[in-house]
Amino acid sequence: MQQKTRLFLQALKFSIPHLGKCMQRQQFNHCHFADHYYNRIKLKKYHLTMCLQNKPKISELASNIPSRSFSQKDLLPVKQENEKSLPENMDAFEKVRAKLETQPQEEYEIINAEIKHGGFVYYQEGCCLVRSKDEEDNDNYEVLFNLEKLKLDQPFIDCIRVAPDEKYVAAKIRTEDSEASTCVVVKLCDQPVMEASFPNVSSFEWVKDEEDEDVLFYTFQRNLRCHDVYRATFGDNKRNERFYTEKDPSFFVFLYLTKDSRFLTINIMNKTTSEVWLIDGSSPWDPPVLIQKRIHGVLYYVEHRDDELYILTNVGEPTEFKLMRTADDAPAIMNWDLFFTMKRNTKVVDLDMFKDHCVLFLKHSNLLYVNVIGLADDSVRSLKLPPWACGFIMDTSSDPKNCPFQLCSPIRPPKYYTYKFAEGKLFEETGHEDPIIKTSRVLRLEAKSKDGKLVPMTVFHKTDSEHLQKKPLLVHVYGAYGIDLKMNFRPERRILVDDGWILAYCHVRGGGELGLQWHTDGCLTKKLNGLADLEACIKTLHDQGFSQPCLTTLTAFSAGGVLAGALCNSNPELLRAVTLEAPFLDVLNTMMDTTLPLTLEELEEWGNPSSDEKHKKYIKRYCPYQNIKPQHYPSVHITAYENDERVPLKGIVNYTEKLKKAVMNHTKNTGEGYQAPNIILDIQPGGNHVIEDSQKKITAQIKFLYEELGLDSTTVFENLKKYLKF
Repeated sequence: MQQKTRLFLQALKFSIPHLGKCMQRQQFNHCHFADHYYNRIKLKKYHLTMCLQNKPKISELASNIPSRSFSQKDLLPVKQENEKSLPENMDAFEKVRAKLETQPQEEYEIINAEIKHGGFVYYQEGCCLVRSKDEEDNDNYEVLFNLEKLKLDQPFIDCIRVAPDEKYVAAKIRTEDSEASTCVVVKLCDQPVMEASFPNVSSFEWVKDEEDEDVLFYTFQRNLRCHDVYRATFGDNKRNERFYTEKDPSFFVFLYLTKDSRFLTINIMNKTTSEVWLIDGSSPWDPPVLIQKRIHGVLYYVEHRDDELYILTNVGEPTEFKLMRTADDAPAIMNWDLFFTMKRNTKVVDLDMFKDHCVLFLKHSNLLYVNVIGLADDSVRSLKLPPWACGFIMDTSSDPKNCPFQLCSPIRPPKYYTYKFAEGKLFEETGHEDPIIKTSRVLRLEAKSKDGKLVPMTVFHKTDSEHLQKKPLLVHVYGAYGIDLKMNFRPERRILVDDGWILAYCHVRGGGELGLQWHTDGCLTKKLNGLADLEACIKTLHDQGFSQPCLTTLTAFSAGGVLAGALCNSNPELLRAVTLEAPFLDVLNTMMDTTLPLTLEELEEWGNPSSDEKHKKYIKRYCPYQNIKPQHYPSVHITAYENDERVPLKGIVNYTEKLKKAVMNHTKNTGEGYQAPNIILDIQPGGNHVIEDSQKKITAQIKFLYEELGLDSTTVFENLKKYLKF
């Protein structure tokens, strides 16, 4: 179970990002399972780029369900200005070598994920898929496949799977401008050669049958829907056949190989319900075995150890996740025995299995914890992690003695930690301590919403800041799909804090920070709870001396645009400026159009206005597009993507035009001296959904915020050039 491709229960996710009709970095909204061929992750001073880690995790299952959420890649590769151009006639090996030799050093150490299998490490370097025998020597590798052969624009490897005996390697390849992917299969021989390629692959795993033949199972995705499972063999006995088709259009299919490689699981899920089938890893041609037929409202995810299934599920009361287990030959729900329960208001971020231990990664009261369960004696050790930590990055390891992972925050790069089972202790990476720990503060605050509910907030600011009321404030919000507000490291966020900004992350209802009920209390006909929470958070910040309305800005992406846009309509006086990225703004018309890719999948999040008049009336109450009116608005900067399938461009354009007309009407009726807000729509090319590290986007958004607040941007842009290599 692992990072960039990770099965994060969005009921388990650490990130994933749900929009409703949006998201990138491959995931189901609720949970992801882990990449199976164990990878090694080492720090390298390359670009400020978080490359793919390739072992899906339970956290990934959820994140694989397509939704209007943020992109699947947390950070995409950044093209560097001072990188020397490479001759077209240079062979693939020499191009990779030249790229390494000319690679500049960066200020931060960045995670570069690699897959380790047997005696080799597999990873992308430059334009090539390579493997290395020596983990410490970047020059000791062989080129397996040149991505340029696919004739794609700036391709990158999204995940890698190695066949059990290393006869084949499969890699999923994408580009920055599209969510479509191609899976290539390379035969590992003296002269590696591409054996096959499959378009539009979402998830894939290798197993080996009784005759020692490698079998690749993969899912086919069309129009953001993943319903078909195929299996293929190669070499002298080539075959490719459809193995399973899901008939319900609201469900998504994702493959996950249990960490011990005993079972391949076919996970069929939507936002609230799941069903899992098992394929014996040693008998892949046998019919699959159903664990438990889908029950509406019941989510469950499966791992395996020593003839037992460990099942993370919300079945029973309370309807939060708990861990159950049963014999693998008696998988039905009536045989599930309760093994471990979580405290109330606890979010299960991920789960990892080891030979003698089960490790749960949790979020409780807005703080991170690791629970280590001894499977031999059922002992439980709960570890409270450092208060600065806001998110996990999973690091799947084949070492049964250690559980490695990383912790990060929006302003602090990831840091390694390892739990050693023998010592029963947590060890942190030693060495140079990031100076940000002494120059900034992280605060855990709460705001009281209208109904008395306490809403958690995470606030960052410089320790030496005086007169915080006069400092600019950037508020972050999401609040949908049970997905946590994303709090991974972003260098531009750190730069803002260094320049005196206050950053506030508001964990409103509709997200998943306090468990499944926190999501339930902010979806369907409870969406207005999220808006009330956001208003309460901003007012609480102002009341406690953090900034003031004329210096307050708000940012949101994907489904977060619903609450941000709704606040601009209901309480525009709280804000000075807003930046939105690929925002979902026309909820009503989008959910009325069942021909769009994700409408059917998201009925349980937003409701069905086509057939339910109650839902239709409720959506009209908060839908940003429906509630625009002539009044004062904050300035708004919108970044949209031309061919975004998750959030249709048409809805964003219609919203922008309607908002401009309302602003013009208000300006005409206000008289002289009134300064109308700026409404900017920046349409980017490509069909991806939210490209997080786009230099053009980052520059435009920060420039907009500084100009709207009348701040001097000289220092911040000098630092952006330094850290992001503009």
